[in-house]
Amino acid sequence: MKVALAYSGGLDTSVIVKWIKETYNCEVVTFAADVGQQEELKGLNKKALATGASKHYTVDLVEEFARDFIYPMIRANALYENQYYLGTSIARPLIAKAQIEIAKKEKATHVAHGATGKGNDQCRFELTYAALSPDTKIISPWRMEQFRKEFPGRSEMIAYCKKHKIPVEASLKKPYSMDRNLLHISYEAGILEDPNFDPTFPANKAMFKTTVAPEDAPNKAEYVNLEFVKGDCVAVNGKKMTPAQVVKTLNKLGGKHGIGRVDLVENRFVGMKSRGVYETPGGTILMHAHRQIESLTLDRDLEHLRDSLIPKYAELVYYGFWYAPEREALQAFIDKSQDCVTGTVRLKLYKGNIITVGRKSPYSMYDANIASMEGVSSSYNQDDATGFIRLQALRLRARAKMQKGAQIASKSKMKLD
Repeated sequence: MKVALAYSGGLDTSVIVKWIKETYNCEVVTFAADVGQQEELKGLNKKALATGASKHYTVDLVEEFARDFIYPMIRANALYENQYYLGTSIARPLIAKAQIEIAKKEKATHVAHGATGKGNDQCRFELTYAALSPDTKIISPWRMEQFRKEFPGRSEMIAYCKKHKIPVEASLKKPYSMDRNLLHISYEAGILEDPNFDPTFPANKAMFKTTVAPEDAPNKAEYVNLEFVKGDCVAVNGKKMTPAQVVKTLNKLGGKHGIGRVDLVENRFVGMKSRGVYETPGGTILMHAHRQIESLTLDRDLEHLRDSLIPKYAELVYYGFWYAPEREALQAFIDKSQDCVTGTVRLKLYKGNIITVGRKSPYSMYDANIASMEGVSSSYNQDDATGFIRLQALRLRARAKMQKGAQIASKSKMKLD
């Protein structure tokens, strides 16, 4: 038996390395995905080996993450429950895919993860395993009664680490949990489990890592130009960049101006509500700009049809169905819609606000000669609107004439009741 474990070096996975090795008397190979979490990756190789792993891999996935996961999602304008930019959600299928590749390389018989039995990540990891390697066996310690009995809380895990000399920085005083990648940082649990707790209060400001509070942002606005080709941002302020470079650049700009903070109570896939606080500075700017260039280049009915699919697309990402056929089919439709989403958007960033100040495109569907209230256009005859409105009103007139009596009777009955 050989296990490939998705490893972060945090308290949970540090315990799990040792626990799996002792419980199953097996070899454990650890894997960490570099998806832009920066300093959290330092020293992981040494730490994993000291904890009991036979081998450790840290794989650079930053550019792939931006190109093949973040950018397709931005093209879809995907927001879960109209607020969440899906930063954690979109990283999990990539991490699980890379983990499967490591498992195959190492000829591991099992894969394992440290996601809890109450959260979304267990679904995201395991749905990806099922889609990419259906016969892979899975170990999920938090869903095992034996593990939960041994570790009912953080204090028992910290004691276990001390007993086995496992190097962890966790302490009982840590007031929340944090997950970071290129697109965002999420904060949850601990003090944030009270949905009425204010994390922006001056005493709590240190929690935020990538954005300043809007009230502390510069008093002078900053302008930024984003250039798009087929729905993808390819340049910032005239400088050509890779997708990862774009997100990194916009993260700095957005963070500087207090942009991208979201605090919401969301509906988890498993059924419960949870409170999460997020920082997504670059993604917030990117999606705002993408919407603006689409407003100029997308056909009305195509845009409305695509928009009707956003909740479903976002739900698929949030639940973990990135590799499901319906998400892939939706992506094909969305990507086709982006054929002419090319041009430049100019934004003004100021104290948490993104203000659109211009947009232009060689494929712009905006025609000032038609839209202008001044003069006469050969492309649009205002007299035609008379017949257009008459036909649109046909059903309303018919209803008013034929069903008016029934409506009056219904209202009279309600008064009598």
